[in-house]
Formats: sequence, structure tokens, C-alpha cells
Amino acid sequence: MSDNLPATLPRAITPAQQNHVLNIIRRAAKAEIIPRFRSLSAADIATKAHPDDLVTAADLAAEAMITRALTIAFPNALIVGEEAANNDPDLASQIADAPLAFIIDPIDGTWNFAKGLALFGTILAVTQFGRPVFGLIYDPVADDWAIADDENPAMLQRPFGAPTALKVSMGKPLDALSGHIHLHQFKGEAQHKVAALLPTFRHTEALRCSAHEYRMLAQGHTDFLIAATLNPWDHAAGALICQQAGGHVEMLDGGPYTAARQTGVLLAAPDRTTWNKLKKVFAFLLDAEPSS
Repeated sequence: MSDNLPATLPRAITPAQQNHVLNIIRRAAKAEIIPRFRSLSAADIATKAHPDDLVTAADLAAEAMITRALTIAFPNALIVGEEAANNDPDLASQIADAPLAFIIDPIDGTWNFAKGLALFGTILAVTQFGRPVFGLIYDPVADDWAIADDENPAMLQRPFGAPTALKVSMGKPLDALSGHIHLHQFKGEAQHKVAALLPTFRHTEALRCSAHEYRMLAQGHTDFLIAATLNPWDHAAGALICQQAGGHVEMLDGGPYTAARQTGVLLAAPDRTTWNKLKKVFAFLLDAEPSS
């Protein structure tokens, strides 16, 4: 994050603009994502960094549609889509100095999407100099969304009916906690040490989808999340939504999460007390080899 921030920042986007952004996301899902779900051909699926790192025609088309619409609505904003950043790695590094940035994951959980599993979502975050100020996690299958900004509580909303306030779980002893841990994000001996910790908790899982992991956390269905791969399109919206649902989200080495962080370990928990308990358990990761 820039060291020369203004003392006060104007509101990033108004409620009316938030609603416009939501409509952009819903239209893109209806036009480009849902029609391709369980209808992809082999030619519609490609790999990126490794065999399980997939991109589909739906990812590309949805990101292009969302980017076009956001560029029209916010011509001075930095637009960082996951697929664009994959082609231009320097793009994400601009987030720290951007007064207004939109960070998009058109289909989070692409592996699930490509395999026909209805466990994927569209993530959008707005940041100011890297700090998340608006987050949206949309489920194209259910047509509902978790949403929050830095001035209001996190809510779960649907096209019809009243919004529901999101609330993280209550703090619990370690052996009663359930959480999200992706072992593949840790390297070398750290991976073995993390794996040995799994029986410490009541239940751990990896959904291959940050969108639904953060939604589960914000709804109080799970208790914690630890991540060592800090792609901003995976975490910026979810970190804010969980904070605004009452949770405590912080880097393991101290300090708030920002979308400008590219290395380190992010830990989200229902409260500071539980976060501190988990930090003691995972403290060895502070000396571990970086995941990327």
C-alpha cells in the first residue's frame, strides 16, 4: 500500500453504484456463465500454471463483459481481472497505488465449474490503495450474493425478500473448530506440519472455491480460513465481508490484510481470541518457505 495516502478518502462507490455493479455481475452470469455450465466442450477448457489450474471460455467471456461494463461506468478506475492478470502479471502490482480499483474473479472455483460441480462463484472487490472497501460474492446458480462495504454490515441478499445479516460463528476451543485449509498452498516441511495439525480440529476441508469458503465463514457455518496464496481476486472481497460479519481477519505476521499483499499467510477467524489461538498453532509458518 502506498505510504502517501490522503488523510481521508472519499467514499469509493455510492449505494447506487454498488447496485449497478451487482447488476453487471448478474447479467454477465446470465449471459456468459450459466449457459456454459455443464455444456463445455474440451476445446472450451485450457490449463494455466498447472493441470488443475483451469480457465474456460466462460471465464474469459464473463471477465471481458464485466471489464467492458466497469470501464464504461468507472473510466478512471484500475480494472484487474484474474485472467487479464494471468496474461500481464504486472497488473496486480498496480493495486497498491490505485485510488480506485476493481478486482474481478469471473469464475472462482473454475475446476469445479469445469467438472460440472455447482460450487463456484463470481467475486468482485473494490479497493482504495489496496484496502478493500466493497466486496461482492455472487452465486450464479442460486442467484444470491454476500455483500458488504467498509461502512455497513455484511448481508446475504436475493432478488426477492428481505436481506439477511451475516454473522460469523462464536469462538470455540480448537478441537471444536472447523475450517478451510489448502495443503497444496504450503511448501516443503511446512506442508507436512500443517497436515499433522488437521486432527487438532473438528473438521477441515478445501472447497476449491474461495467464494464459497468465505461465504461459509461469514454465515457462521465454518470457523476459520488460512491461506498462503494471496491472489487478490480470491481474498479481497471475502476478507472484507467476513470482517463486516463480525470476524477478525489479519495477516499472520501482523497487520490488516490488503489486496496489495502478494506474499504471506492470511488468517480469518470469528474473533480476535480465536484468531490468537490459531496464530499460536500456525506460528511456525512465519519461518516457512513462501508459497510463491
